[in-house]
Amino acid sequence: MIPVLSEAATIAAQAPRVGQHYFELMFGLGALILFVAWAPLILKKLPLSLPIICVGIGIAVFSLEPFSAWAPHPDKTPKLVERATELIVIVSLMGGGLKIERALSWRRWNVTWRLLGIAMPITIALVMLLGHTLLGLGLATALLLGGSLAPTDPVLAGDVQIEHDEEEDEAEAKFALTSEAGLNDALAFPFVHLAIAIAAAGGLTLDLLADWALKDVLWKLSVGALVGAGLGWLVGYIIYRLPGDTSLSRTGDGFIALGATLVVYTVTEFVHGYGFLAVFVAGLAIRRASQEDDFNRKLHDFADESERLMMMLLLLLFGGMIAGGLLADIGWEEALFAAVMLLVIRPLAGWIGLLGVKRPPLELAIIAFFGIRGLGSVYYLSYGFNHGTFDYEYSLWGTLGLIIAASILMHGVLVTPALKRLGAHYRSIGMPTSEADDTVPTIRR
Repeated sequence: MIPVLSEAATIAAQAPRVGQHYFELMFGLGALILFVAWAPLILKKLPLSLPIICVGIGIAVFSLEPFSAWAPHPDKTPKLVERATELIVIVSLMGGGLKIERALSWRRWNVTWRLLGIAMPITIALVMLLGHTLLGLGLATALLLGGSLAPTDPVLAGDVQIEHDEEEDEAEAKFALTSEAGLNDALAFPFVHLAIAIAAAGGLTLDLLADWALKDVLWKLSVGALVGAGLGWLVGYIIYRLPGDTSLSRTGDGFIALGATLVVYTVTEFVHGYGFLAVFVAGLAIRRASQEDDFNRKLHDFADESERLMMMLLLLLFGGMIAGGLLADIGWEEALFAAVMLLVIRPLAGWIGLLGVKRPPLELAIIAFFGIRGLGSVYYLSYGFNHGTFDYEYSLWGTLGLIIAASILMHGVLVTPALKRLGAHYRSIGMPTSEADDTVPTIRR
C-alpha cells in the first residue's frame, strides 16, 4: 500500500473514536481559537510566547484519556506531516514578503546576505560535523540534518520579526531576522536534495556534484526567483494597477493573499523551481506594487491570521507528539547535540557572518542568537525521509523535536527581555528607533 493510502487508513480507523467526542473536540477547538486571538494581549509584556502556550496545551491534552490514544508521531504519517508543514511555511513566507517595504539591494540587505552566504553554510558544516562525531551519522544523513536545521523558521519567529509598516531602518535586528527567514528556507533546499542524491547513489561523486550544482542550485534557484518576481509583478498589477473598478483591490478581500500564494507556489513547482523562494519574492513584489495602498495591510493580515490558525493546530499536535513519546528515546548525545546547536553553532555562525557590520553590538548579538528553529525544519526532514532512504530516521525525529521544543521555550522566554534591553540601549545612546519605545512592539503570536 502506498504511504498516503496507509496514512488515510490509519486516520479512518480513528474516526469512530473521534466521533464519540465530537462536541468536546468542537468546544476545545473553539476555545483554543479564542485563546489564540486573546493571548497576545496578555503575553506582550511577559517572557512567554504563544508557541510555548500552544505546545503546553498540546502536551496537557494528549496526556489525558481518551486523547492519549490519539497522540501522533511524525514517523507514522510522514506524508501528511510534509504537506501540512509545507502549507504553513508558504503562507508564512507570503506574509513575510508582504510586510517588507525595503527595496532589494546589495547594500541595504547587507546583513541578510551575510546571514545567508556566510552564517548558513557554516551552520550546515558544523551540524554535519557534530552529527557525525556525536550521533554517528553518515554523510547523507548528516547533510540532511544540517540542511533541515540550517534555515531559521518563518512561522515561529513572529516575535522577532518586523511588523507591517514598522520603520525598517530603525529596527534592523527584526528586519534582518525577517528577511533571513524568508530567504533561507529556499536556500536550504539544494542541500536537502544533495543529501537525497548521495543517499541514492551510495556516495558523493564529481558527476553527482556537477548535476546537483546545475539542476538543484543554478536552475531551481533561478527559476524560483524569476517566477516569483514575474508572478508577483503580475498579481500586483492586477490588484493595484488595473483601471477603474477592475482592480482586484476594490474587492477588499484579504483572502486574495492565499490565492496568490497557492498559484505562485504551484506554478513554480510545475516548472521545477523552488516554490518557497518564489512565494517570498512574490510577496516582496506585491508589496512594492502597493505604493502605500491600505489594501496591502488586508492581504498581510489575512496571511498572518491564516498562519496563526495553522500554527496553533500544528503546535498542538507537536505537543501531542511530545506527550506520545517523541522524546522518549533521547539520550545524553541528543541532548548535547541540541544544546550545542542552539547555544553554540547558531550564535557562532551568526557572529562570524556579521563581523565588520557597523551596528550596535547588542543588536548584532540578538540577530546572531535568535535563529529560531521550528516547522520549516520539520518540513525538510520529512521531505528528505519521503524522498530518500536514510539511517536513524526514528531517532532523528526525536532529536529534531528536542531542538524545536528547546528553541520555542528558550527563544520565547528571552525575546521580550532582549528587545526591551535593546530599546533601553538605544535610548541610552540617543538613537531614535521604534525598538526604543517603552513597550515592545505588538507581538503577533
